[in-house]
Amino acid sequence: MVALLSVHTALMEPKSLVLLLSPTLRQSQELFKKCLSLYRIADKPVSPESETALTLTLENGSRIISLPGKEHAVRGFSAVRLLVVDEAARVPSDLYASVRPMLAVSGGRLIALSTPFGTRGWWYEAWHSAEPWERYEVPATEVPRIGPAFLEEECRTLGSWWFEQEYMCRFLDAQTQAFTREEVDKAFTEEVEAWAL
Repeated sequence: MVALLSVHTALMEPKSLVLLLSPTLRQSQELFKKCLSLYRIADKPVSPESETALTLTLENGSRIISLPGKEHAVRGFSAVRLLVVDEAARVPSDLYASVRPMLAVSGGRLIALSTPFGTRGWWYEAWHSAEPWERYEVPATEVPRIGPAFLEEECRTLGSWWFEQEYMCRFLDAQTQAFTREEVDKAFTEEVEAWAL
């Protein structure tokens, strides 16, 4: 779906910049290949100026660019119309923080997608924050292409901890941590008590 939105943005909004970001360049390239495939299936309604392994530049001035998951390697872009963060739970917080300013001038959209990966990081914080994100949760049990027999096997094979995160959209504490996230959060308060000397 996000590949379709990326191609649509590049075609329908001339001079738009679409950035595809994942934890690794290989992952970003996979998403980029889906974009290229959709663009070609649509019979290239806007002619390409250039097509490379990482970038599609259209004659209308739009670009779709695949980026590596390194904070120092993604800087320098501005006026981004659509920023896609794939596998968001595994994108480091410093990388996420370094790309947000790219939307400042354009008022562009940020779309992040991922399964959970523990109760840490910017993805967990964003999902549970009061910030005005639109949140969509689709557990595997609601995906018609995935059969119940497969899910049962996955649960047996992976174990509950991995299965709940990978297939059921649940943020879980690490199995090895001494204290739960909830216990740690309860240890902190923003209220300050006055002490008399």
